[in-house]
Parts: sequence; C-alpha cells; structure tokens
Amino acid sequence: MSEEIKNEFSFDNEQYRKTYWHTCSHILAQAMKRLHPEVKLAIGPAIDNGFYYDFDTPEPFSESQLAELEAEMRKICKEKLKLERFELPREEAIQFMEEKGEPYKVELINDLPEDAVISFYRQGEFTDLCAGPHVDSTGRIKGNGIKLTACNAAYWRGDSSRQTLQRIYGVAFPKKEELDEYLAKIEEAKRRDHRKLGKELGLFMMAEEGPGFPFFLPKGMVLKNTLLDYWRQCHKRYGYVEISTPIILNQELWHRSGHWDHYKDNMYTTVIDGEDYAVKPMNCPGGMLVYKNEPHSYRDLPLRMAELGLVHRHEMSGALHGLFRVRCFTQDDAHIFMTRDQMKDEIKNVVRLFDEIYSTFGLTYQIELSTMPEDHMGDEEVWHFAEKTLQEAITEMGKDFVINAGDGAFYGPKLDFHLADSLGRTWQCGTIQLDFQMPERFELEYVGEDGEKHRPVMIHRALLGSIERFIGVITEHFAGAFPAWLSPVQVKVLPITDRSAAYSQEVAAKLDAMGFRVEVDSRNEKIGKKIREAQLEKIPYMLVIGDKEAEAGQVAVRHRAEGDLGAMDFDAFAAMLRQDVDTKAIK
Repeated sequence: MSEEIKNEFSFDNEQYRKTYWHTCSHILAQAMKRLHPEVKLAIGPAIDNGFYYDFDTPEPFSESQLAELEAEMRKICKEKLKLERFELPREEAIQFMEEKGEPYKVELINDLPEDAVISFYRQGEFTDLCAGPHVDSTGRIKGNGIKLTACNAAYWRGDSSRQTLQRIYGVAFPKKEELDEYLAKIEEAKRRDHRKLGKELGLFMMAEEGPGFPFFLPKGMVLKNTLLDYWRQCHKRYGYVEISTPIILNQELWHRSGHWDHYKDNMYTTVIDGEDYAVKPMNCPGGMLVYKNEPHSYRDLPLRMAELGLVHRHEMSGALHGLFRVRCFTQDDAHIFMTRDQMKDEIKNVVRLFDEIYSTFGLTYQIELSTMPEDHMGDEEVWHFAEKTLQEAITEMGKDFVINAGDGAFYGPKLDFHLADSLGRTWQCGTIQLDFQMPERFELEYVGEDGEKHRPVMIHRALLGSIERFIGVITEHFAGAFPAWLSPVQVKVLPITDRSAAYSQEVAAKLDAMGFRVEVDSRNEKIGKKIREAQLEKIPYMLVIGDKEAEAGQVAVRHRAEGDLGAMDFDAFAAMLRQDVDTKAIK
C-alpha cells in the first residue's frame, strides 16, 4: 500500500477523522434507540474534537446512563454492521421518517431545496437521514476507543424559542492509548481552566449584576497593567504613537464606516440630545477621525497609531465564557497609514513585532490568509492586489501559511495568527488586515512628493486581540504559574518565628524599594503550611527566614518549580531575580 493510501485512512487526515467521528455519532444514535426507543432524534455531526448527537428527551443523561450508552456502542462496533447508503424521493423520505416517528427529521427534509438529493444510511435495524460520508462498517470503529464526555442542553437549530434538546458529546480514537492521552489532556485543561484559576489566584470575578462584564481584582490589575506596560514598551520601540478614542460616537459614523450593516445586531445604542449614538464595538472609525484631524504629507507616512480601546459587543448569554467571551473588552488595535509602496515593509514590521511578543510568552503560531468574502466592499482587482501583497510579504519572511478562502473582513483580506499553547490548543489572537475601503469612505488624504493629494492605504492590526481573552489564554498556558516578570506577587517572604519578623520586613522593604512585588506572610503558622500555601498561590520565589538567616543577613530561597535553592546573600538573590525579570525568563 502506498504512503498516500495509508495516509488517506490515517487519523492525521482530517477528512478521515471527521468521517470516523461522524460514523460514531450514528452509532451513538443507534445505541440510544436500542436503550431508549421513545427518544426522538435531531442531528449528529462530527465536530473539531469529536462528535455529538442531539436528542429530544426532557432530562439530561447521568454518568451511569452515558456509561450504558458507551457499552451499547461497543456492542454495535463488534457487530460489524455494514453502512449502506440509499436515496428516496422527497415524499417517500417524509413518509419514511413520519412512520418512524421522527418529527425533527421530517422538518429537515421539508427545509431542503427542491432539487436536493435526499440520502439515508442504514446500519442493521437503524436508519438515519444523512448526507454522509461514513466508514463502510461499524467494525471499523474501535469500541474501546470511544468515550462519551458530556451531556448539555441545546436548542433545536440553535433557536432559543424552539425545543430544548439534550446534546451528548463524545470522542473516539482508533487506539485506546490515543483516547487515554486525549482524556488526560482534557483533565489537564480542566486543571488549567482560567475561570477556576482566576478565582483561586484572585485575578478577576464575574457578578450577576453584569453578566459578561469582567471585574479585575487587585492582583488581576497588577497582571493586566504589567502586560500593558510591556505592550507599550514594545510599540514605542517599533515606532507607534498611542491614541485614545471615545467609547460612544454617533450612529452616522457607523453608517459611514460600513460597520452598522455588519454589526448593528451586536451593538449597544443610546440617545443623547435627541440624536442616535452607539457604544463602539471596535476602534477603527475613531482612528479614521484622528488621522483626518490634521493634514498629512508623504513625509508623515507610515503613521502607526496604536490604541488600547475599550469596546462593547452584545453576546448571547449562552455564549459567555469567562474571559474568553465577554461583552466588554480592551482591544489592542493599531491603524497604520501608508503609501502603496510601503505596504509590504509595514506588514513585515508588524510580523516582527508579533514574533517578539509571542516568543516572550513561549507561544508559537500558524498563519492563515483569509481572502475576499461574498459580502465585501470595493473593487475585486484591489482585493486581489491586497491578497497578493500579504502573501508575498510573509513568503519573503520565510513564513508558512494556509489559505482560508472567503473569510476576509468585509473591507479587506487578512492574516490571522493562531497561537499554540502548552497543551497544543490554538487561539486566534493576532490579525493583520489590509484596507483600501475605509480610507476611501472617510476621504483620507496625504500630499505626495508630486504636491498632489493621494489616498493612503491602511492596515488594521491587533496583536493580543482582546486583552481580557489573552489574559485567559496565558493563564491556562502557564497554568497560573506566571513568569516572575508577569506574576502579581514575585516574592513571598516567610518568617519562621516572630524573632525573624523584623529582618523579614527589612528584606521585603529592600525588595519593594528595588521595584519588585513582594509580600510577607507574618501569620503565626508553621513554616510548612506557609510554603504549601505560597506554592498554591504559584509565587515564583519564596524566602524562608529563620534565626540563622537573620544573623547571617541571608535568605533561604525556594523556587516554585525548582524547589530549595539554598541560602544566599540578599544581593545575590536580588541580582538573580532582576535577571529573571529583565530577561522575561519563562520558568
């Protein structure tokens, strides 16, 4: 068998993996009908990390019921039932599903286009409406590699006014070892959940008085401000100026920019002095007004304007998720105005900035080039030129990329940067978007070398994306154990007895004067408990101080990952900490 044929049936092949999982969803539905024949079937697709099936049943399934379904699925796999595809005319298909008592399938058939091919798959006594594809036999699915992972409520066809269904999620692999590895990764992801760690570490909170609007607590603010200080330092070195634009602007602006037609359902609106206004869902139009505030020459370009702008977007309550999906967040935008012949160099300059900042956090990335969507503004020739420029810029930098056809912004093509964390999960954070349309809509100009007025080209650029979401990403990436430079508390001083309390305070005061973030645990507790709790708080360095250290003017140093580093002079420890912080060491 050739390598190409082997790969066709490999789990590394996304198409085969989705086909495998799609078949598993049918096996789940068959198991359900065997054990609970009264349950009605909805839909059951493969998804990015497994499969699910929606069932019409009033109560969620317990863990023991999911275990019973798993056992029945394994039995079906052992039966090696052949999957057979057949087609029916519309009326016969409707009658077929009506006789089976499956109203959701009947609705799906009725909603298909008149010329649609209506196909079914049969395996043993079970038949389901489905376009496929599937593997040829249930025997291809390894029963000991199947795991049903959750049961959650879901609305029929995603409509909150429709029937509430129960969605059972599952995953499956050709080898049990692969399943075990996947489940271990899921457990590790739960341990790293930023919502859990955010509460334990005192970083942020949510309140029912403001669903989707995060509150940052004192330690969370230290983390956020440290991150933003670093962001500002980097942007200054790369030639950016920082601006700030209003949160509320009139509705006419959003019509002029073109955003109203695309975002109005997610925008908060208000009336001021009898005029319609909107809370900004993005920073771009404000940046246009700043550029237009004064005349520009070609000598001013490229002009790089960065903004940490608070934006608001209305998200459905069911979509809210910690810091990952919120209703207000800080977008680290930049708008770069340039001439056409500066485009490629500016794209490269942005990518170099991305490389520097992402590598500081130990994050790697993949690039996706998103091209012109059906719903777009502007001339196709301009779009193709912009796409070609983006592609050439990153190719010349030796960067690989994949094309995501038709997924560009409505005003221009874009490069999306998908970051990989320590668990191998990807997060779309950075984006570089070329825009010829917004400068046209706002009639932006610069005076060229020829003394004539010209239209600038613009790059929309976000690096971290949502600051709140990025904090969630790095919280999970580091499992809450932030590098010393970023940690809300860098050092915790732990006096063993009251006799060493004065020296402990002296050590803390000296570290504080040097600009380090330090706390003293002066409670009347055993030193072992203090160390354990400092470990749970994920403090990078712990200084244990007893009579011996106080007399010698030393500190006994413990690192949260490396353990006991032994006694050292204060100056030596301070120099080591300074090295960690200044180099932004990841440890």
